[in-house]
Parts: sequence; C-alpha cells; structure tokens
Amino acid sequence: MALPKDVPFTGKGGSPLGESPSFSQVACPKCLGAARRDTDTMDTFVDSSWYFLRYASAKFVDAPVAVDDGRYWMAVDQYIGGVEHAVLHLLYARFFTKALRDLGLATVDEPFTNLLTQGMVSKETYRCSEHNWLFPNDLVGSEKDGWQCPQCRRPVERGRVEKMSKSKKNIIDPEDLIGQYGADTARLFTLFTAPPEKDLEWSDQGVEGAFRFISRVWRLVYQQRELWLNPSGNGAQAELTSEQRDLRRVIHRTIKRVSEDIDERFHFNTAISAIMELVNALSATTQDGAKLKSAAPIVKEGLETMIILLAPFVPHVASELWEQLGHREQLDQVPWPSYSIVALEEEQLLIVVQVNGKVRGKLTVPADVTQERIQALALTDSKVIGFLEGKKLQRVVYVPRRLVNIVVEG
Repeated sequence: MALPKDVPFTGKGGSPLGESPSFSQVACPKCLGAARRDTDTMDTFVDSSWYFLRYASAKFVDAPVAVDDGRYWMAVDQYIGGVEHAVLHLLYARFFTKALRDLGLATVDEPFTNLLTQGMVSKETYRCSEHNWLFPNDLVGSEKDGWQCPQCRRPVERGRVEKMSKSKKNIIDPEDLIGQYGADTARLFTLFTAPPEKDLEWSDQGVEGAFRFISRVWRLVYQQRELWLNPSGNGAQAELTSEQRDLRRVIHRTIKRVSEDIDERFHFNTAISAIMELVNALSATTQDGAKLKSAAPIVKEGLETMIILLAPFVPHVASELWEQLGHREQLDQVPWPSYSIVALEEEQLLIVVQVNGKVRGKLTVPADVTQERIQALALTDSKVIGFLEGKKLQRVVYVPRRLVNIVVEG
C-alpha cells in the first residue's frame, strides 16, 4: 500500500507513521481483530545510501534524482564519518550508486572521493553494585576521598575508559558544558585533544585548559585594544628590527603550518598547537613595554592573523575579537591569509655540533653560510675542541641547516 501523506512530523522521535491512525490501526488479516501495523517500513541505511544524490537535486520533483545535477555535483569530495559507518553505510552507498548508475540515474562509479574515519569520544565509567551504571555528574564525594553512589552511598567502582554511550551513562551533556564554558571551548577542546582519526578521551582538565587559552587570547587582544586600533600613530619605525623580523617569520610560518594541517591532513590538533606557539610569541613581544609601541604594527598583523586562523575552531570569540580590532566586515568574508616565502627565510641558523653522536656544542651562523665554513667553525669551537684533542679525525657528517657530527677514533 502507499504510505499516507497526512502524517504529522512532530520531532518527538520514533516513526511518524505511528501518529497516523489510518496507517497504524488495521484489522488482522487472519482473525480480523484489531491489530497495529509495523511502522518500521524501511531500514535507515536504505535512506542514507543515496541521500547525497538527492542533495544534488533537492528541488527536482519529477524523479528521485536529476541526472544532470548529479553529473555536475558528484562525486562527494570528502566524506567524514564514524568508524561504525565504515562497513554498513559506506558499503550500501557504493551498492546503491552502482545500481543507480546501471539504471542511468547516476553518472559516477563511486560516491565518495576521499574518506576520513573519525575516532570515538570515550570516558571512564562508574558503576554501583546496587544501582548499576551512574552518570559522572551524579556522583557524591570527591576524587581524593572516593566517589559514592548518590542513592545508597556505597563506594563506586571506576570502570574502564569506553566509548561514550547512554547505556553506560559515561556521557557529558553538551548543554551543561556550553552553559559553563561556551560553545567555543567545547569545540577547541574536542579538536585539539586528538587527531580526528584517533579516539578522544574526555578530560575535564583538558576542557579547563581550552577555556584558559581562549581567555588568554581575549586578554592579549583586549588589554591593549587602543594601541592596536591605531598602531601607526605610536612612533612605529619604517624598518623592522631583528626581533620584529623574527616575529614576522613566526606569523608566516604559522600561516603555512595551519593551512597545510587543515587542507592537506585534517590535523586540527597540530594546527591549533601552531596557533598557540604564535600566541606565545605575540605575548612575549607585548611584555616589553619599551619596544611595544614601535612593534605595534607587526603585533597587530600577528593578532589579525591569529584571529583569522582561529576562526574555524572558535568562530564566536574570533568574530568578536575581529570587531574589537576595528574591522566592520564579517570575519567569515575575510580571505584566508597567505604566507610569504621571503618572510619564512631565516636570517640565522642554530647548528648542533656532535662528536661521535653526542651533543658537544652549538653554533649560531648566518643562514647563507657555506657548508665548509660551518664545518670549520665546528672543528675550532672552544666547547668542542677538547673532545678532539689526541684523536684521529675520521669524517665530518653534515646535515644541512641542522647539525654537524664529527666522527673520531676512540
């Protein structure tokens, strides 16, 4: 029979067909007594096996999919899903796509071009011998003195760290987290704690750390806001100092690292780590009050870059800080920054000097120095020469721009 068209979609959960008496209330075909028709008419995997083709032709009313629209949009560039989808959903989607291809309704052989299988969020479990699994927020006591069951006050057994699930009650209500710290903290913690393909173990201390970092970024921008709004009117010099060039190098290095981590590897945790290093460099510059005014333009450049790079992770705070720096355009309309190859070039190199594989000294040399000059400096360095006296030199191994290893007998 055809499914009814007057079914109310209330959002209460369960099949909406249960709200349709004409569909659900029927007579038994054997005894003719009152019966209830099964409302589970189609497995959910059936729907999720071709929805992407429907998305590509959402306004098409003459058939389930529009071939021309599918030819334009398909295949899906990037699929991101949990490991539980790796067999059923992805396998069914491939079957459906190939079947629709054979029917002339799809023009691709495979539905997805790239796949990222994300890890699970896990947390420790708590169990009472009398009342079974317990929610972490319901426990009585403390970590130091021991947790107790809120109902019988028996000691609680801490179980293994397992995938968050309602059945074992090792879950965190996102509404509580957002109410206490804000949505950006939840986002930053989740993205920073582990690579997306790895499991994430929930940590209350980690959430606190994410909140402290966001607060630090806020203070960095807001406490000197008047200076950032008019950096060129505070005695800024035309030529950058050596320290300011170093800061500019950090800025452009961060742009490069974050761009590559997001676009090429989906490693959001290392992208955030790079931004944290930039925040450290900016904070160090703002601590020097005597040089701050002259450094204000380059610091503002760094702050603006930091905010744009943070926007994918903490969009609400980033948008507010962007406005605080005097910008009227919406942050999501601002182009992604590009890095300068020239700015990335280092003026000096730190060369580690080893003797038979053990670190014996370090050299600071110009970036354009020759290999021969570096080796000569290493062999005559005051901290190294004592380890060479009386020993026969076998060879010198040079790792470009990084280290010199002097190999001697004995």
